[in-house]
Amino acid sequence: LTLISAAIDGHPVTPEITPAGLSCEVPDAPFLWDCEVEIAPKENTALEGLYMSNGMYCTQCEAEGFRKITFYPDRPDVMAPFRVRIESDLPVLLSNGNPVARGTGFAEWDDPWPKPSYLFALVAGELVATSERYTTSEGREVDLNIWVRPADQGKADYALDSLIRSMRWDEEVYGRAYDLDVFNIVAVDDFNMGAMENKGLNIFNSRYVLASPETATDRDYENIERIIAHEYFHNWTGDRITCRDWFQLSLKEGLTVFRDSQFSADMRSAAVKRIEDVMTLRARQFREDNGPLAHPVRPESYTEINNFYTATVYEKGAELIGMLRRLVGPEGYRTALDLYFSRHDGQACTIEDWLQVFEDATGRDLTGFKRWYSQAGTPRVKVTEDFKDGTYTLHLEQETPATPGQDEKAPQVIPLALGLLSPNGDEVLPTTVIELTEARQEAVFEGLGAKPVPSLLRGFSAPVILERDSSSEERAFLLAHDTDPFNKWEAGRSLAREILIEMVTEGAAPAPAWLEALASVARDEALDPAFRALALRLPGEDEL
Repeated sequence: LTLISAAIDGHPVTPEITPAGLSCEVPDAPFLWDCEVEIAPKENTALEGLYMSNGMYCTQCEAEGFRKITFYPDRPDVMAPFRVRIESDLPVLLSNGNPVARGTGFAEWDDPWPKPSYLFALVAGELVATSERYTTSEGREVDLNIWVRPADQGKADYALDSLIRSMRWDEEVYGRAYDLDVFNIVAVDDFNMGAMENKGLNIFNSRYVLASPETATDRDYENIERIIAHEYFHNWTGDRITCRDWFQLSLKEGLTVFRDSQFSADMRSAAVKRIEDVMTLRARQFREDNGPLAHPVRPESYTEINNFYTATVYEKGAELIGMLRRLVGPEGYRTALDLYFSRHDGQACTIEDWLQVFEDATGRDLTGFKRWYSQAGTPRVKVTEDFKDGTYTLHLEQETPATPGQDEKAPQVIPLALGLLSPNGDEVLPTTVIELTEARQEAVFEGLGAKPVPSLLRGFSAPVILERDSSSEERAFLLAHDTDPFNKWEAGRSLAREILIEMVTEGAAPAPAWLEALASVARDEALDPAFRALALRLPGEDEL
């Protein structure tokens, strides 16, 4: 980054430039800063800022890439409208916002919505588009384009279909319509991330855009659909409302991961989506929470900003949104989100702003819930029980182990969803949510004719580790009879782990009750085929 010239209000200045940046004496009043710099995209191997990918110019500015393009206060709370002029002999010249001028060798783009510099984007190259027109719920006509290299033409149809469904879903479920006249996506071969939500010009790793029936798997299509949706949903939860500083990263990422999970659940199988999300959480985030790199959803410090993009910030952050929705209910959640969008549109916000919206919209005190954002570690919930004279009592204890820098942990608000089944498999208590707020609590259920079988942590209602002794017979019973898809799968998974280990270590035969329960799941035509396939899948070596 070489400074050629600089001026303040038209008067040349000579700034001081150090590895930390640029500094200059400035007036004690608003002023116009003007500078010209020279950069070398071909030599930029960091893939941050403006660089080249096989002859195509492209950008990646989150989190601090814009400082590789020009001198600018690139904090996320510094927001401004951008007008961009690109001069090049390349045929396709793209940036954020709406196209306002184009001629031989140049193009101009104007983004009227204030944004931080991490959302700036520029692409220039030999590209072709798969295009469609979309009319928003507010009547705006939008040009949709997915730009790819000429050799990849015809491989973006599913990505375009996913974009249209994402736009329609966000209108119907969150009341959020798109706000520009054009929406562009570009597929780039060399890209550090899966994709980036730059305002009006999303840039994607090619693997999450391109697909053809001859080579793409079902999982490839699912990932394209999910990531297209995720980056589009950022238009409101990340672009129109962004984070004040990078410590608030989960404000946009946790919320948008939760939104894309909702979308995938509506597009496909809600039960399978929830199970797969939990499998990912346990495989990545639980291990993070249980190791030397454990950190809260809102970390307190960082050495390298790119190390901030963790499973804790993203996936655990999304679980916190799901817990909030469960605590206030779907209607309270929608009311709170409407208030969030109206109150904070165009602002750079904090976790406190987010929680305040829920308190104002629902009247709930979320002081205790806020600890989820500041305490690292995965809470353990220990459950014991007793049954006497028709009264069933659950004894509940919660504890969060010490993590680096946090030896003492306060009790957290844990929504524990549960149901009770009778010995014949009927549900005697439908799903009920108990809020754990203390280190020790009890839940009492009266008027039962027989000791019930509990179905605990239904839908994985909180990112915790449940500790409860249960027999293999009980888990086989839940696999066969539980009405909650997650707990039906969880019981079978736990039973499969136990039996497979016994078969390996003791030469035991598969338990008949397990095989019978699996058969009942396989034959149950009322169950989603994708769920049945997942329930029949054995645990992998890593899990064992």
